[in-house]
Order: sequence, then structure tokens, then C-alpha cells
Amino acid sequence: MIEIINSSRDPYFNLALEEYALKNMSASEEYFILWQDEPTVVVGRNQNTIAEINSAYIKGKGINVVRRLSGGGAVYHDRGNLNFTFIVNEDRRSSFDFEKYTRPVIEALHRIGIEAENNGRNDITIDGRKFSGNAQFRYRGRLLHHGTILFNSSLEEMAAALNVSEEKISSKGIKSIRSRVTNIAEHLSEAMDIEEFKNILTGTIFSGEEKALSHHLSELDLDAINRLREQKYQSWEWVYGASPAFNIKKKRKFSWGNIEMRLDVKKGLIEGCKIYGDFFAARDIRELEKSFIKLPFREEIIEELLNNLELMEWLPDASKEEILELFWGQ
Repeated sequence: MIEIINSSRDPYFNLALEEYALKNMSASEEYFILWQDEPTVVVGRNQNTIAEINSAYIKGKGINVVRRLSGGGAVYHDRGNLNFTFIVNEDRRSSFDFEKYTRPVIEALHRIGIEAENNGRNDITIDGRKFSGNAQFRYRGRLLHHGTILFNSSLEEMAAALNVSEEKISSKGIKSIRSRVTNIAEHLSEAMDIEEFKNILTGTIFSGEEKALSHHLSELDLDAINRLREQKYQSWEWVYGASPAFNIKKKRKFSWGNIEMRLDVKKGLIEGCKIYGDFFAARDIRELEKSFIKLPFREEIIEELLNNLELMEWLPDASKEEILELFWGQ
């Protein structure tokens, strides 16, 4: 097995690297990557991004949002979190085997006096509390297995970023299951930083090999990964537009009345819009509803529409800021 050396903290680059290695690097070799991200929410392939994140909190904190190739639930990354990736050859007809790839993590923890175990299909726990979630993706006889390891992550930031308000969101996506979580650092008998643990984990994974091989990304590698990063992983179409169809209800009370907006969103575009409330409208509200149809469900697009609309023609007492709050406030 070859370790791909990657020091990037850019989540869009790191997920692009995984896909590039899976689909473009030598199929006769197997690869391992250890990596970390700046604060980021990573949603699963089949999830509705909007339904998984606290949009207002994430925007205020400058937290990244990205979609990965594999299924499963949304996770939070920061520099106290360690991610690991295996890319191996595996018969696509075989069932999903998570334990094969989580075993080295359990063994590494055993070396430092912490007992961990596989729990359920794809989690690793300490004393029944989750510190690692794992997911897999297959491509032409190759398997990508990746997992998170909470070493000393901010659990408060995680809870806030993934805590969606009780707006009535109905989605066909796969909702994350919130679990009781823990950091490895809470269970250490002696102080250790994440770099030390990375070395222990790498040593465990390569312990049966005579010589650990490594691959440093070439300029050609980097150019291809950065193109994939920009064209796919950083794009709104992938992060948000690839979400399953969903319906959303937004409701607010302002000084000029109550307003409720119901939207049908498909492939990231608003396909249906209805506006209700006890407000007084100066024009037929159905005309305003039509203005939102076929727009991408993106904050900057909605804001641009409101900048160009004479909103007062329909809602004389409403402001653009209040309508934006209706859309994006938690």
C-alpha cells in the first residue's frame, strides 16, 4: 500500500484528491491518505444539503460546506478531526465490509490504552460514544473507504453547525442520525497531540509491510485535482444542486403581518412557490410568487431578485432584509 502525502486543509481539494486517486491513479496499486480540513460540514452523496446544515450559523462562522462521493450522513470536520482514506481493489459484488478498514483504528487506540469497538454498520465507539463514522463508494472494481476520527474536535461547533432549526423541511434525502459523540483526547491517560496520533495510526496501518511507500503529488496531479476541485467540488451545482427534491416552509412574524412561504425545490431550482399570511398586499401576490420560479435556491440569487424587484408594489411595508431573513434566518 502507498501513502499519498497530502498537507492540504482545503476540503474541496481533499475530496477532489480522493476522486482523482480513485479514478485516475494506478489501478494496480492500493492507496492510503491521512488528511484534515478547516472547519467544514461534509454531506453525504444522497443528502439534502439545506436540510442538514444550520445555514445562518455556517455563514456567520465562515464554515465550508461540501458534498462527498459516498453515502451516509453529514459530518463536521475541523483541525481536531482526522480523516483517513483507503483506495483498494475489491469485487463490487461483495457486501460492504467496514470492519476491515476500521480495525487499524481500533488497534492504534489499543496501543495507547484505549478500548474501542465497532458499533452498528459503520461507526467506531468508545464506551458506547461515537468518535468515528465511516462511508464507502465503489467505482469499476475499486473501493474508496473513508472515515472521520474525532481526536480533539470542537463538539460545540459541530452541534451548532449541524443543528437545523425546526422549519418544516420535507426531503427525499437521507437524514443524518445524531449520535452521542466523544473525542479520543477525553480518554487519554497521558497528553498527546493529533500529530503523535497520526504517526501511531500510520505505523499501525503499515506495520506488516517491510517498507512504507509514499507518493508525493506531482504538478500534473495537482493541476488535475485543482480542476476537479473548481469544476465540481466547489460548485453550487454539486454542493446544493445535487440535493434530492425537497419542500420547505418558511414562516416569520413581522410588524406588518405574518408571512409564510412554501417552496418546491428540484435539482436546486425553485419549481413551485406559494406565499400565505395575514399581511396586506398592494398587488396580486401570485405575480410575486411567479418571480421566484426557476431560480436557483441560492442566497445571492434571491438577493439579486429582491434588488431588482419593486417589492413595495406587493408588500408596501416589507423590506428586502426581512424577506431575506424569511428565507435564510434560523
